[in-house]
Amino acid sequence: MARHGDSDSDTHSGSDTYSGSGSVDSAGYGTTLSSTVRAGVDDALAAVDAELAARYPGEPSTRQPVHTVYVPADALASVSVGELVRDWGARATALLDQHAPDAATLADIVGRPADQLAEEVYDRVRAKLLREPVEDLRIDFEDGYGPRPDAEEDAAAVRAARLVAEAVADGTAPPYIGIRMKCMEAAVRDRGIRTLDLFLTELLSAGQGRLPDGLVLTLPKVTYTAQVGAMVRLVEDFERAAGLPEGRIGFEIQIETTQSILGADGRATVARMIDAAEGRATALHYGTFDYSASCGVGAAYQSMEHPAADHAKAVMQVAAAGTGVRLSDGSTNVIPTGDAAQVRGAWQLHHRLVRRSLERAYYQGWDMHPGHLPTRYAAVYSFYREGLAQAAARLTAYVSRSAGDVMDEPATAKALSSYLLRGLDCGAVDPEEIEKATSLDRRQLDALAGR
Repeated sequence: MARHGDSDSDTHSGSDTYSGSGSVDSAGYGTTLSSTVRAGVDDALAAVDAELAARYPGEPSTRQPVHTVYVPADALASVSVGELVRDWGARATALLDQHAPDAATLADIVGRPADQLAEEVYDRVRAKLLREPVEDLRIDFEDGYGPRPDAEEDAAAVRAARLVAEAVADGTAPPYIGIRMKCMEAAVRDRGIRTLDLFLTELLSAGQGRLPDGLVLTLPKVTYTAQVGAMVRLVEDFERAAGLPEGRIGFEIQIETTQSILGADGRATVARMIDAAEGRATALHYGTFDYSASCGVGAAYQSMEHPAADHAKAVMQVAAAGTGVRLSDGSTNVIPTGDAAQVRGAWQLHHRLVRRSLERAYYQGWDMHPGHLPTRYAAVYSFYREGLAQAAARLTAYVSRSAGDVMDEPATAKALSSYLLRGLDCGAVDPEEIEKATSLDRRQLDALAGR
């Protein structure tokens, strides 16, 4: 073997040219790998390709609501869906008028610089409360409703379906609407299944054989993957009996127990739940108080920002990434009622928690009271408007392949496009603003976002 410093003549015969049995391809380049081995690799990975496409289809093309409003089923005992939604908007607007009649006051209350909660944000919040105060309404037959005589819950389920159908027909329904049934645990399973059956049957009848496009069903307190599988069996059977297309009915999974995050076998149960849903899982919702309690967290410390909550949501986030299953954070139980100091404190907390969720890529949460709506939309709108100029500039530089302050890759361009689309969907920004800043229309943004 030649040592360092030996002459070239000791180690080479004069050339490094490869003299193996290669071939020249149609472009005139030399290649060595055989077509047989390339075909063999394709065959070996065909199943993997199919599984990747099935399990990780990417971001859905539909709009994601910024929140879900939960109301107990008996809240609709004497009002329509449209009346309830208008009432929430009116109460939220009245609270805003009373405690934050201008942008500067609201900015001061929530602790944001005045230039980050400017008039354009404030005016958009007021307009939203009048136009579309609720983006997603869940009629609750679980914790918010509690145990009732069977005849009472039967009647409430049928009434809920009729009211939903009427609201969809007359245009007063929120973009998304549905029910949360009781869970699959033995004590309430039959009751939950019957409520689901009654609601869907009446809704289908009232809709003349069609279910609303924005229908959402929520399965709470899921502990084992078999409970998700049971929900799949139920909606499959309903689809067959009703003559609906296979896969028409999806559902959300609420993550409210420790077993839904980490199973007894040491595996991340939530990932297996998405798999068990067989493509029907639309979202994972974090249940703040049930999950905290199941971890043994004291009532005074149960919060969306507790370390136990952050761990659970990080696991949910990784499990859902790329699957098309969306994420929702939970809620705060601190309500903006009472005197000015109580409202101010509740608004500060809620605004901070919503902003925190957005920064951690949880773009949806729960709102439990009309008083939460002003700070929900203030946090959401300022989040998207603050980053508009930078996101537009970076995306423009990426598309034009021009040099900018940051050299972005396709994955980041996808995230930038998704950010702008989310801002468009909730009303934080307008299509004209996006097109002026990027020269891209909605169709082009969808393509860049992989929708």
